[in-house]
Amino acid sequence: MNFFQPLKNLVYIGWMDIIDVIIVTYLLYKVIGLVRETRAQQVLKGIVILLVLTPLSEWLQLDALNYILVNVMQIGIIALIIVFQPELRRVLEKMGRFNVSSIFKSEQGTGSFDMDETIDSIATSAGNMSFSKTGALIVIEKETKLGEIAGTGTMLDAVISSQLVENIFFHNSPLHDGAVIIRKNRVVAAGCYLPLTENNTIGKHFGTRHRAGIGISETADCVVVIVSEETGNISVAMSGVIESNFTPDSLKKKLAQVLIPQKPQDREGGKTIVKRVKDKWKKEK
Repeated sequence: MNFFQPLKNLVYIGWMDIIDVIIVTYLLYKVIGLVRETRAQQVLKGIVILLVLTPLSEWLQLDALNYILVNVMQIGIIALIIVFQPELRRVLEKMGRFNVSSIFKSEQGTGSFDMDETIDSIATSAGNMSFSKTGALIVIEKETKLGEIAGTGTMLDAVISSQLVENIFFHNSPLHDGAVIIRKNRVVAAGCYLPLTENNTIGKHFGTRHRAGIGISETADCVVVIVSEETGNISVAMSGVIESNFTPDSLKKKLAQVLIPQKPQDREGGKTIVKRVKDKWKKEK
């Protein structure tokens, strides 16, 4: 038996193959970086799931499921081109502005931050603007990045504070007419344009500012804080649903509930469920 026979079947890997892999890897990295700040990020995850399920269903001989997935993939490519036409145009524009020196530049993150401070700043500014009846529209990112929405306004990239938010929405400010995009502890952009909701069941007393807040909450995973210019009422929109009549304290609790990951603790004394069970068992014993 020739032990070196399997080595003859190995595929030779040359320098061009290595260069090919490096180029493809870099292109994939740049594509992921381009869609990371947009709503297309969530769609990309769905495409990856479909790409995994399609061959898996064929291997498991799930003919009906495989037939559906194959046709969805064929039609979905055309649908993606239509739906994400603005994002595709922006990608081509960035490719046209490509700079070789940008290859060696690293992206800077936002660093560590305290979401409690962000919530305090938003609640404080919303309360002050409610008292003065200053209209405001604040969009807080969650999982879905809103880079394309931020691009419609003026980029700021400033650390959030209640004074900054109030100055942005001050009546004579050039950025007051639009939305503010909040990402973690930073004000990404101001004066941004949001899509209006097409839901006709919304009350007639809600104006354009409220309909814009509801509209962006329908298409993105975000929390929208709205302050009415007419009544000073504070509202919160999520997933196309709007709640009104918030106070600064109740707004703070609401934002903490939806923005801060909940821990398995009892709010009374901060005891965990296991701790409460042990204490109860000791008392009964």
